[in-house]
Amino acid sequence: MNDATSPDSLSPDTLALHRALVTLDTHIDIPWPTGPDAFQDGTRRVDLPKMVRGGLSAGCFVAYVPQTARTPATEDGAFARAVAMLEHINAMGRTEAGITARVTQTADEIEAAKADGVLAIVPCVENGFAVGADLSRIARFRALGARYLTLTHNGHNALADSCNPRRDLGDRDTEHGGLSALGVAAVKELNRVGMLVDVAHVSRDTMLQASEASSTPIVSTHSCISALCDHPRNMMDWQLDVIRKVKGVIQITAVASFLKPGAKPAEVTVADFADHVDYAVKRIGIEHVGISSDFDGGGGFTGWHNAGESANVTAELVRRGYDRAAIQLLWGGNFLRVMRVVEQMAA
Repeated sequence: MNDATSPDSLSPDTLALHRALVTLDTHIDIPWPTGPDAFQDGTRRVDLPKMVRGGLSAGCFVAYVPQTARTPATEDGAFARAVAMLEHINAMGRTEAGITARVTQTADEIEAAKADGVLAIVPCVENGFAVGADLSRIARFRALGARYLTLTHNGHNALADSCNPRRDLGDRDTEHGGLSALGVAAVKELNRVGMLVDVAHVSRDTMLQASEASSTPIVSTHSCISALCDHPRNMMDWQLDVIRKVKGVIQITAVASFLKPGAKPAEVTVADFADHVDYAVKRIGIEHVGISSDFDGGGGFTGWHNAGESANVTAELVRRGYDRAAIQLLWGGNFLRVMRVVEQMAA
């Protein structure tokens, strides 16, 4: 996949600024069970050569588990898949083809990797379906380096209601009315082990209840703004206000249909993405907004097709008047702040 806009075409000052920052993309999918190696510059939207070329210094790589019918056997299978994917993500921590990647588990380690000139890999898990009814699995994920759990994906699970019920799986509009009792306990366990509570994909009731149940700030690792694009995956103004109230962060994401109603990737630009950033910043403040791509999971649009074009986002933010300090907050500083709170409050 070729970059549509080379970072070399940007102004030297903008490119220098971008490459000096700790740039953290908080949601990247990996191919599974097989796919191009991360050290190969291939068909993936994110691989390590593209990260280097695009000045993307860190990424949250997720062990994504699709929702299926819920039985003990399918939940066990989902757990096994998540563990295998986390082990695969951990295996990215090596040196090959002149690139060094380091698996990082704390905010300090992410910043140290940047200072050392190596890429930071942050393991995460998407979809609490992998937990099933066994909360001890959360500690297992944490032991494998996972830093957040996205409570649901598309479809309700034993922990919580999703914003996208799966009719093909028999989902009603709501099943638990938000978090189940097990889900409340799962949030407490995430707090205990030091994992962030990710409310991307959850229903609005689930999001509110998670914010109340969690002793640490919640995050939405890949969502956009409902006022600009009315989509179930996007956050309404009152949800943004909750994010601010609990000192959390919403990571604006690069999914075309979340940015413009019904849009295809070719119909969306970096300016459209920045409009969502601007809206959130004006609504709840620069301290509660960040950037993510959802690359290899649906993200990508004109000007930010892959990690190699990440500097184009910085260029648009500079054009809009954001200074270095503000851009650093958006490109990971706010997420790292929440990570540190979660680390400090872990048992």
